[in-house]
Amino acid sequence: MAFREWKTFASAGFGAALLGGLVGSAFADNALKLTELSPNGADACFGRVYDAAHLKARPKQKVTRIFFYYGRDPVSRPNEEPNANSDTSYNGFLTTTVRGAKAPEWAGGWCNHESEDGKSGPIRCGMDCDRTLASLKVDGKGRLILSDLSSDIYLDAGSEEELGAAEYDRQALGKEDDNFRLDPMPAATCKAEFARIDPIDPALGPPLRERLKPDQAFCYGRDYDAAHMSSHPEQLTQSIRVFRGPVELASFASGGDAANWPDGADIAVSVTTRQKGAKVTQTYSCQGEADQWRCAASSKTSNYSCDIAQKEIFLKRGANGAITLANPNSSLAIVDLCSTAADGKTMSDDKVYRLEPMPQSACAS
Repeated sequence: MAFREWKTFASAGFGAALLGGLVGSAFADNALKLTELSPNGADACFGRVYDAAHLKARPKQKVTRIFFYYGRDPVSRPNEEPNANSDTSYNGFLTTTVRGAKAPEWAGGWCNHESEDGKSGPIRCGMDCDRTLASLKVDGKGRLILSDLSSDIYLDAGSEEELGAAEYDRQALGKEDDNFRLDPMPAATCKAEFARIDPIDPALGPPLRERLKPDQAFCYGRDYDAAHMSSHPEQLTQSIRVFRGPVELASFASGGDAANWPDGADIAVSVTTRQKGAKVTQTYSCQGEADQWRCAASSKTSNYSCDIAQKEIFLKRGANGAITLANPNSSLAIVDLCSTAADGKTMSDDKVYRLEPMPQSACAS
């Protein structure tokens, strides 16, 4: 798996978390005031699936399925972010599927009345950078009228110039993708639709923050045989271990907060290379982000003068009890973390490791 894929996913998850963090107080203050959308305070769902006849009559409409959900985040699922950081506020979430697409796209924002008192007038759902997600109103039959939907709702600012007109038009919504009339539906219907965005792989099992407890030692690793090393001449790593032992457990016990696990969790990474043949160990301090642990090199076991906090690795759960470690920016202790060779992108094959559980003795110093 390339670093681009890891980073893209991390950014998406981080963006959603940042959205909640930035406007969480606004959600909390205004969420239950939108009684038009949620008269009884429960999560609300509106949606529509267009049939072939409708789409044939409207060739400029790309959207075939559209759902709007007003409530607690239906996109994020139990992942690596601490439970203490979960957002329980009410937000607005939109998901659409266009012609030929296999999965939906989605966007989220905060919804308020556009009046000075915030209690009356049209409802506008805003996004970061002063963008509009949509304008909303409910008709006399309880249907949601969704308008002011921008064609570039899923694209970054400046995308038209960056992509060019033809590619922009291909990725943007169609000219008739606005003024949707959505029927009220059970909340479970919207949740099922949002679940189509990034289906859970059951082989991955529970998140690492559930699988690995704050007071639990663990050891994962891999030893590469001669055949593997011969077929990967650019790989330096002969043996690798990722673990939490007595030192790391004691560190969290003395200063960590179990409610925010895995934030603040220390892990150690030991690497033996074909060049040096000696084991090099570096400690990393981790935090949960989206579906992975993002771990920065720690000064606890180092005396480096450079900013080693910029040296990062990522841990993700893998199938059948394994974990995957990504080292996209030469963050592993293969070389001196402050040396010139450690700057920039990893040039060798030492980027992604698929590690199996091992007995704790295999990670002993």
